[in-house]
Amino acid sequence: MNQELSPKNFKRISIINWVLTVPFFILLSWPYLYLADLAEIERSMAYIGCLFFSIPFMITIIHGHVTMALGEAHRHHYYDWLDEYPLTFGLLYHPMLIRTRFRLILLVVSILLFVAGLVLQF
Repeated sequence: MNQELSPKNFKRISIINWVLTVPFFILLSWPYLYLADLAEIERSMAYIGCLFFSIPFMITIIHGHVTMALGEAHRHHYYDWLDEYPLTFGLLYHPMLIRTRFRLILLVVSILLFVAGLVLQF
């Protein structure tokens, strides 16, 4: 196994991803919250929609970070490694997270929540 595919490198990538999670969540959720505020959608509905809106973009960027660090041909080794450590580095990891279909579903749910918030206003 080369240096790129070592557990030490996987730990480094995982720590970087965990550190980037909160800033990306904040950075990617504010547009939804801003539009919900303009549309005067109830705050609790806006926060839930924010969550569903920002997570797919955040996961896409973090998945891209893994791809850039390891290469497309080797990123599955990192995800397999996360599966081996479900109580530490792979705590919130599930193979479904890297599926485009799952991320699109989350985005559609956020849009539906926005529309539902508009409808419930009236």
